[in-house]
Amino acid sequence: MSLFENEERENLCSAQPLAARMRPASLDEFVGQQQFLGPGKLLRRLIESDRLGSVLFYGPPGCGKTTLARLLAQASRRRFQQLSAIETGVKDLREVLQAARNELATGGRPTLLFIDEIHRYNRAQQDALLPDVEDGVVSLVGATTANPFFAVNPALVSRSQIFQFESLSDEDLMRLLRRALEDPRRGLGRIKVECDDETLRFLAERSDGDARRALNVLEVAVRSCPKHPVVLDPQWISDSMQRRGAAFDARGDDHYDLASALIKSIRGSDVDASLYWLARMLESGEDIRFICRRLVILASEDIGNADPGALPLAVAAMQACEFVGLPECRLTLSQATAYLALAPKSNAATLAIGEALQDVREQKVVPVPKHLRDAHYDGAKQLGSGVDYVYSHDSPDGIAAQDYLGVDREYYRPVDRGFEKELRTRLSQLRQRLAGESGHDE
Repeated sequence: MSLFENEERENLCSAQPLAARMRPASLDEFVGQQQFLGPGKLLRRLIESDRLGSVLFYGPPGCGKTTLARLLAQASRRRFQQLSAIETGVKDLREVLQAARNELATGGRPTLLFIDEIHRYNRAQQDALLPDVEDGVVSLVGATTANPFFAVNPALVSRSQIFQFESLSDEDLMRLLRRALEDPRRGLGRIKVECDDETLRFLAERSDGDARRALNVLEVAVRSCPKHPVVLDPQWISDSMQRRGAAFDARGDDHYDLASALIKSIRGSDVDASLYWLARMLESGEDIRFICRRLVILASEDIGNADPGALPLAVAAMQACEFVGLPECRLTLSQATAYLALAPKSNAATLAIGEALQDVREQKVVPVPKHLRDAHYDGAKQLGSGVDYVYSHDSPDGIAAQDYLGVDREYYRPVDRGFEKELRTRLSQLRQRLAGESGHDE
């Protein structure tokens, strides 16, 4: 490389954002994901034995998926080819695959094909990869922020190792930030910066495990500071951060994970956690009707008759949200969520219908007892339908001691909480009475 080429390369590098300049140059510089990249872990073993094959990287933005793909190509001495599923189609894909096949056929290096946002390819586009993946023409590294078991062709998933990336820890981010402050060539080391650990931790905590975000904010904070030397503190970092938009994909993991967190928090009676997850969903632009449906379902599934007022309240909240709309319906959802979280819980009704359905599906079908059959037609008595039926209201206590099922089953078992505690006592008396035993409902 000539002197001029080297200077041009440095000029281009200096124009890049800090996050791009600080990309690790080797696997040893890579921070995080030690659960599969640490010594003796699976991905490290595949690299060291040159048995990479095809892999899917699944995880949130800014945790190193693209960077690690480049480092894998470097460590395995493969040609690196990159495509974005958002910007390319089958034609581009086939051209890259054909070039990889030609390179291999002429004795060249094998190719590592990195496809960013691979879940954005449709089924036909993903199918186009299968022959060359199976033949080993390319080592595929697909990156996705969506769960591959939902978003990627099952045939492709079955041929790939899946590595789930985690958001970087605060400690990982602080290591990257210190490296950026100290590195004079790629980082900010030529600028005198005073920044203590408290400030670095503040930035790390507010970066949500996203290295790109942390480094970009650091660069803005340093280069926009009028003081020399630069002095960074939490307030200056806070002023250098744009308002954080909650990352959300209505069809992706956030949609399901946030809904799951909301429901599990309400079920667990943690009102504060419930309201936080509700706020996350609202701020992310979740469909209000989806939230309402989940609350109505929960009112029956997890509260039931422990608080019979929970279901009418959830339905009323759903109707109010339709009538009021955003932004005011957030108040209604907050009220409903708080009530449901604090209500006594019972899944007795849920378990009861589940057991009854299982019997219907798996046991011998129970015929309707003759005395319960429809008798409102000519000839019913001749068939025995409705004969010997005892009208409940003719009994002094309104309960007729007769068999309503024909087999001995008990599905509903109220819990000893809330209103179901009363139902539990009443149910015990009713079962005795229906069986013809002594005792009256009071």
